[in-house]
Amino acid sequence: MTAPPEPLEPPESRRPADPEAPSVRDGLRRAGRSLLRDLPALISIIVLVLLVLAALLAPLLAPHDPLRTYAEGLTDRGAPVSPGGDFPLGTDPNGRDVLSRLLYGARVSLTIGIVANGLATIVGVVVGVTAGYFGGLADTVISRITDVIMSFPILLFCVALISVTGPSQRNVVLVIALIYWTYLARIIRGMVLSLREREFVTATRTLGVGNVRIMVRHILPHLVPAIIVYATLGVASSILIESSLSFIGVGVPVPEASWGQMIDDGRKYYEVAPWLLFAPGVCLIVTVLAFNLAGDWLRDLLDPTAPERR
Repeated sequence: MTAPPEPLEPPESRRPADPEAPSVRDGLRRAGRSLLRDLPALISIIVLVLLVLAALLAPLLAPHDPLRTYAEGLTDRGAPVSPGGDFPLGTDPNGRDVLSRLLYGARVSLTIGIVANGLATIVGVVVGVTAGYFGGLADTVISRITDVIMSFPILLFCVALISVTGPSQRNVVLVIALIYWTYLARIIRGMVLSLREREFVTATRTLGVGNVRIMVRHILPHLVPAIIVYATLGVASSILIESSLSFIGVGVPVPEASWGQMIDDGRKYYEVAPWLLFAPGVCLIVTVLAFNLAGDWLRDLLDPTAPERR
């Protein structure tokens, strides 16, 4: 049991104990047991770890310069070289090594996916908590803004914005973040609307604790599981959007390596060089699937209504 507070303790320290705060050690043990019992999730985590390592170590693992055109990377007829020898996964129509471009493309996809989703998560959480806690005019204005942004088709909205700002990694990150914060903000807002009426929040408010302190120390910890799950799933969506933009030529600019750009090159040569389409396509599918499976596992793990599901 919690010891009674000292007489001179400030009012904000005499907040009601939060019975739902989990033990970190117990949570890690439960996560480990759950992961070992869930083979798809375990494989997805391993794949993501290997993918991150491959992206970080791309300069060491790549056999060639991903931007350099090699004379021996084209046949006498100017066609891409098939997999084997100095080019394990073959070359592209410009004589560049496919394996090297895949490794550096992983860097691009992960960087854009994680950074864009990180920005969207920060904005979405701040806006969602503010709208849900205060309500009133702030909630109305924020809700209308999210409604307007979410009413546009995602890819079309991205293309329209990038056509104005110009294609670059930075602009792709900003555009994706500008769109995806609205989805998380709406989810967080709904959760906060329920949490702000809970007894431990109302009791803390009666003690004179400030609104910012209540939101940060009492409401935000209850949102962490949902934030983790949706942030993980959001990385997969961000990678897909980046690949789609690069595929249609408005994403990562040439000659930087991008899986979407490589798929577009492979589409043009799939009859004579099918590996150009197969290699980046498999990487993209496996990466997105791994993030989705990891997100599903986290959702089940952190779902308080089903603690024994796994």
